[in-house]
Amino acid sequence: MDQSRASIGDLEKEVMDMLAKMLDNNTCGWRHLAAAASEQPKLLCSEMDLTSCSLQALSATGSPGRSLLALLADRSCSQVFLLQCLKKIGHQGALQLLTATERQQICVTVQPNSLQAAAGSTVVLTCRASGPPALTYQWFKGKEEVLEATGSTPELVLRPLGPQHQGSYICRVNHGDTCCFSHWARVRLVYSPVGTGPGTLFSGSASGLRVIYQPQCQALSEGDTLLLECNAVANPPPQYQWYHNSAPVPNKTQLLKIASVTTAHRGQYRCKVFNLYHEMWSDPATVSIGPTSITDLSWVEVDRGSESNELERSVNSARSHPPQPQTKNFYATDKVALLIGNLNYRHLNELCAPMADVHELSNLLRQMDFKVVSLLDLNLQEMHSAVTEFLLLLGKGVYGLLYFAGHGYENYGNSFMVPIDAPASYTSEHCLCVQNILTRMQEKETGLNVFLLDMCRKRNPNDGVAVQSGLVKVTANIVFGYATCVDAEAYEVKREDVSNGIFISFLKRRVCEDEKVTVMLDRVAEDMGRFEITRGRQALELRSNLSERRSLTDKIQTSECSAAYSARNLQWAVAHALPKSRFIHFDCGVKVQLGFAAEFSNVMVIYTRILDKPKEICSCSAQLTDFPEDVDMDLKKSNQETLLEAGSLLLIKEHVPSPQFPTLYTHIQSLQRLQKELTFSVCLHYVYSDMEEEVAEKRAVTVGKPLVSKLNLYEPRPAASVSFDSGSVSELSSLSEDFASNTWSLFTPVNTDKFNDDNNVHSY
Repeated sequence: MDQSRASIGDLEKEVMDMLAKMLDNNTCGWRHLAAAASEQPKLLCSEMDLTSCSLQALSATGSPGRSLLALLADRSCSQVFLLQCLKKIGHQGALQLLTATERQQICVTVQPNSLQAAAGSTVVLTCRASGPPALTYQWFKGKEEVLEATGSTPELVLRPLGPQHQGSYICRVNHGDTCCFSHWARVRLVYSPVGTGPGTLFSGSASGLRVIYQPQCQALSEGDTLLLECNAVANPPPQYQWYHNSAPVPNKTQLLKIASVTTAHRGQYRCKVFNLYHEMWSDPATVSIGPTSITDLSWVEVDRGSESNELERSVNSARSHPPQPQTKNFYATDKVALLIGNLNYRHLNELCAPMADVHELSNLLRQMDFKVVSLLDLNLQEMHSAVTEFLLLLGKGVYGLLYFAGHGYENYGNSFMVPIDAPASYTSEHCLCVQNILTRMQEKETGLNVFLLDMCRKRNPNDGVAVQSGLVKVTANIVFGYATCVDAEAYEVKREDVSNGIFISFLKRRVCEDEKVTVMLDRVAEDMGRFEITRGRQALELRSNLSERRSLTDKIQTSECSAAYSARNLQWAVAHALPKSRFIHFDCGVKVQLGFAAEFSNVMVIYTRILDKPKEICSCSAQLTDFPEDVDMDLKKSNQETLLEAGSLLLIKEHVPSPQFPTLYTHIQSLQRLQKELTFSVCLHYVYSDMEEEVAEKRAVTVGKPLVSKLNLYEPRPAASVSFDSGSVSELSSLSEDFASNTWSLFTPVNTDKFNDDNNVHSY
């Protein structure tokens, strides 16, 4: 079972009893756990709840800890969050107990391989798993159980191989009520050519094709050398063909080498491996290339449940045959995308997937040269202002894309996006109407208008008003991709620490294809239709009047309106500039570096690193304190040793802290609400080698208004908006000369993956 989805109530009774006993008898006990769990509003215990737990001590068999755990289980507290709470309160015994329990979960260590062999030969499929003792294995051919193979043996032997054995096989590993599924493996029957005997090359000795080394994602600078390797084993020996963004590359060896790369080489690379009998595609490898090295986000996803395995199998099926590109002549004058992910709702159910979905789609759109504005957790005013700023970046021939992940609904043909501050009984006056945004986009004479709405489309019973949206022009350039059908819900799947919506799980495999937008979305719909878990509950719906073969991969041609293009670049850069890395020299001789990274357009990470210290100082640490009240941050997650502990999705490899002077990370969210310059203090604690007492120094630091905070999205916007036509560029003359003179450094995409260093299935 996937622990990130498993509730406390799924723990064994013996484990619950031992955990309750520990919480009852330890000074760091159940009251501390209740306080730590209150970070999640749904788990907040009232005084009456705590009193009820406390009274359990009066009973001979009662347990306050057991009562609290039961309360948390009733409120769907996950085992992962319980571990986080126990870590915060420092309960080592309980942590060891749950960690030992986690290690006993079933995990498939050897997956069965697809094979093909001659009639009469012997084929052995092997599945091995780790976990608790006495595991049993069940093999299935399609939906039918292979009864003679059920038991403690992990091998399925098929002999003599005949036509009845052809098909797809899967193994289920069981321990009590817990189970885990292997990958699917296909068995095919090969008939030897006439005249060949058992000693010839193409007889029944032909073995299945298997990729043993996958190409790896890379982050390079312009001028670097790109090396990608794909290695496979097979009989007959395999051949190789590389593809870049679905286009074949003139390289037919297992090693792809490109010297002096440019931004034209970034994108997705895959290798097709084949021989006389087989064909297989490697995993995709994303290559990011910029003026400085950018490290791609890397999430480790571990499938522990049949639902997660089913999703992976469906996604792999979706990407097995990438389409070949076709010649076309369309281009954009610019490409702009606004991505909004709302997850921490104040009065509605919180969501998990929007953060990861926005992050993944942002990275993919940047590969296609979109200017991306990615924002999390916006209230109504901030959403209005963000849309207005988005419209400022549009103009004649520009491709505009709006993606929204969060709560939503549809009434009378209009779609509504719900902000995080909407009341429980929200209506259209508390939300944004998508059709009104479309009308305003059309006023800009855009070349393509794409709306990707990853939200529910159920009717809102609280809203009986038919909103009259603006008049939509007949422009033949509109595409609506709905994650689900009318009057249906959209779902998200949780995996370990990362959650994805069903829509993005399939869209991310197709969105970079060099195809007409509607063709690409049609293929996504077909892929989703093969996903067993949501079949009959969620299906992508496409609405479009797009008459031309326009694609999200179309090139940008700026010759006709280069002045307007430069103006949009400048306006976008103003809202995406990070503070420069700086060095702070303390009186004691310690030198501290501050660096900054953007995770989203309104989320920033600050890192603190000690670069130098005098020899007479034996130990020192630098921490950030005294942040203003309008900064949204969790103080308990500030100054953490890892990005994950700080609450960030970023996994950065460029800045590896030295063992002597580790790096601390602080995660800051909701920068759009910052009304003044960001000011904080750097507090240095150090100890001299000949002294026992700790000494402290503090320095105040001001870094201005980083990222999107410059736009003051908390302020109402006028109804009218300005577009960047060639004659209106002068309106930006008031911007600082720094932006105009540092065009290259500012016009790179949001640095989601580098520091600016001068050196369950759930519905929405």
